[in-house]
Amino acid sequence: MSKKYQFETEAIRTQTERTQFLEHSTPMYLTSSFVFEDAEDMRASFAEEKDRNIYSRYSNPNSSEFIEKVCKMEGAEDGFAFASGMSAVFSTFAALLESEDHVISSRSIFGSTHSLFTQFLPKWNITTSYFKVDELDTLEELLTPKTKIIYAETPTNPGVDVLDLEVLGNFAKKHNLIFIIDNCFASPYLQQPIKFGADLVIHSGTKLMDGQGRVLAGITVGSRELIDKVYRFSRITGPALSPFNAWVLSKSLETLSLRVDKHCDNALKLAEYLEGHPKVNWVKYPFLKSHPKYEVAKKQMRAGGCVVAFEVKGGVEAGQKFFNAIKMLSLSANLGDSRSIVTHPASTTHSKLSVEERLSTSITDGMVRVSVGLEHIDDIIADISQALDQ
Repeated sequence: MSKKYQFETEAIRTQTERTQFLEHSTPMYLTSSFVFEDAEDMRASFAEEKDRNIYSRYSNPNSSEFIEKVCKMEGAEDGFAFASGMSAVFSTFAALLESEDHVISSRSIFGSTHSLFTQFLPKWNITTSYFKVDELDTLEELLTPKTKIIYAETPTNPGVDVLDLEVLGNFAKKHNLIFIIDNCFASPYLQQPIKFGADLVIHSGTKLMDGQGRVLAGITVGSRELIDKVYRFSRITGPALSPFNAWVLSKSLETLSLRVDKHCDNALKLAEYLEGHPKVNWVKYPFLKSHPKYEVAKKQMRAGGCVVAFEVKGGVEAGQKFFNAIKMLSLSANLGDSRSIVTHPASTTHSKLSVEERLSTSITDGMVRVSVGLEHIDDIIADISQALDQ
């Protein structure tokens, strides 16, 4: 399609070329490789003189359709799809960084990404400096002659803090840095960081993009120049998304806007309920007026997302009682699922962080992360209410 359509239409109508069977829905291309007409066709294809599929580690019609849809949603030039969200994170940094390079990152990031920065990138003499989400005015102090990338999540995992994308984008442009945003919590439906200056946007397709807890996936989209570097690294190292998972995700994206609207509606209602609960110390949700960055969230997001964070009064013991009393909601580490999920970050997703590291990102012992699903809001509130009562 050459015409620019609305978000929902692009999600449904973006499709790879139909086969001779003129199918209405893209079929699965479950093949490891593709054949050639003759020796010259094969030579020209490997020489990249032809734009065609060679091997599913490089490209596949299903992966290409998924990538094209996300690129249109994010306003990106190109992308590459990965086997998981963390595969996307690692491959993107590995493709762009060299020994002695320096990264500036928000301190409030996913636990596995933090481990990548602190345990693995240092093996290649790559260093990271952190800034707190409410200290964007200190970014200049972190710059070094080797700083190459500035990285952040917004909203953050798991504390749903919000960072001003416009401020970060202006800083990156001023200092000629590559600006990368993990947009997983928002999804491209709620937020498009490229509009605010991001060069690359990363997603865990496992979350809202799939939306039903079925497949693992990741994707990086952005400028064609940077994606080419990511592609060439990934073509050799092999973290590509499987055709089956790509097919599932392309179908899931057709309902992304409908699902996310409902997620956000339920999440806001839950946050408003928890805000007045006597057993809760605090509640954080981007579209609550009490959120410290409410105005920033309203500026750069369509709605607040599916994740609500709150702290149960009574610390670890009260938190354990709360989790053990949950009846309907799932105890899981995933998010963005059609089913509501409760997680205790301090003992699960961010357990590899020290106590000091957790506290510096507002992860307290009693903190609970709720990925609000698509069940009826009365049932979600009732389950959380009875657990808090206990």
